[in-house]
Amino acid sequence: MSRRHRAEKREVLPDPKFGDIVLTKFMNIVMYGGKKSIAEKIVYGAIAQLDKKAANMNVSDEDSSDGDKSGSKGLGIFHRALKKVRPQVEVRSRRVGGATYQVPVEVRFDRGQALAIRWLIESARKRSENTMTERLAAELLDAAQDRGTAIKKRDDTHKMAEANKAFAHFRW
Repeated sequence: MSRRHRAEKREVLPDPKFGDIVLTKFMNIVMYGGKKSIAEKIVYGAIAQLDKKAANMNVSDEDSSDGDKSGSKGLGIFHRALKKVRPQVEVRSRRVGGATYQVPVEVRFDRGQALAIRWLIESARKRSENTMTERLAAELLDAAQDRGTAIKKRDDTHKMAEANKAFAHFRW
């Protein structure tokens, strides 16, 4: 890690289909070995499956469209899932006087978003459906409905922070 200055944030171009920057970040993390076109197929396929499932489940418009301008219910479900998985607090190790404490700290928005994306993809990869597209669609739908492995990971993080709130005065 450089001691001179912070690393610069790179600007990410919006994705070509929906014009969404968060979706591009999501695709970049789904991507393996620089194969962006495959990552795009996986993510767009998952959103298409979410569109179909939303049509079958009769998801209301204000429920699924959390700020998306494209009118895609699948993209709305994606954003809702991301919002529900994003943690509010986490614990960080802090060494004080020879002892290490787990100190609860609030999560910045961009870190929370990065954690949510990482947890969603990680839990989708561990699922048992046949294709990654199906796994991702199922995990996003589960997260949007407050269940699934990614939601459990967020809840565990919150419980850990709650259990260690006695050490909050060590916050820096």
